[in-house]
Amino acid sequence: MSQWTKITTLSEIPKLGSRVVRSAKGDIAVFRTDDDRVFALHDSCPHKKGPLSQGIVYGDKVACPLHSWQISLVDGHAQDPDEGQTACFSVKVEDGMVYLEL
Repeated sequence: MSQWTKITTLSEIPKLGSRVVRSAKGDIAVFRTDDDRVFALHDSCPHKKGPLSQGIVYGDKVACPLHSWQISLVDGHAQDPDEGQTACFSVKVEDGMVYLEL
């Protein structure tokens, strides 16, 4: 059974930035795009486990801070020519509050 957990307000996540949520499933990076869409990924690049939360967000992707792998915020897949995937988590925004499904 899934459970939605209130984690922060949308305004607490900077545009083109992220916040890290500690959970039993490991660290989860919650990202905000320039157009206020919110995504959540396991905070670990599939390449060398770099902290995606410290990467550069652009469009619907994040560039890993270690080796610039481009990871889709939508599905967690590395972009060609790189291969690999990190886990995605469902996230929603209601009345300015951000919720994560764990």
